Amino acid sequence: MTVTYRTATAADVETIDRIFRTSFCDTFAHLYRTEDLDAFLRKFTRDAWLGEIEDPAYVFRIAEDDGQPAGFLKLGPLSLPVEPTGEAIELRQLYVLKDWHGVGIARGLTDWFLAEARERGAKEIYLTVYTDNHRARRFYERYGFEVIAPYAFMVGEQADEDLIMRLAL
Repeated sequence: MTVTYRTATAADVETIDRIFRTSFCDTFAHLYRTEDLDAFLRKFTRDAWLGEIEDPAYVFRIAEDDGQPAGFLKLGPLSLPVEPTGEAIELRQLYVLKDWHGVGIARGLTDWFLAEARERGAKEIYLTVYTDNHRARRFYERYGFEVIAPYAFMVGEQADEDLIMRLAL
């Protein structure tokens, strides 16, 4: 296994969309009514992904194993209902396909986004995690993220209880 990481470009839109949909559905689809999941996924269009990839306020990083896409992350401007104490950035998405869970890809992506956030002048990083996603929560806690508030994450008409987590840099 040879994992490499690179910044995504417009040519990666379909790859990012596939990783996102596959990983999200593998992990969470069982929690939702079909119509709620479909409504949520409809928001993730090619144009929406492309708009973010081309926006300098966002950065996407792709992980590949011997050239095969295995995961990605997206950093972007803070959108969560929090009061930052300084410059802040949000980890909007971090998804690793299940065949690559536990091999260090999430760690590689996280180490990169921490360095990138510092380079961009951020003093705080925020993210959300589903309350019952204990694996992800423990992962972020190992990096020093702390839960600061509950958050209603909407999937169609269903509000999930997520947790807002914060890391001071």
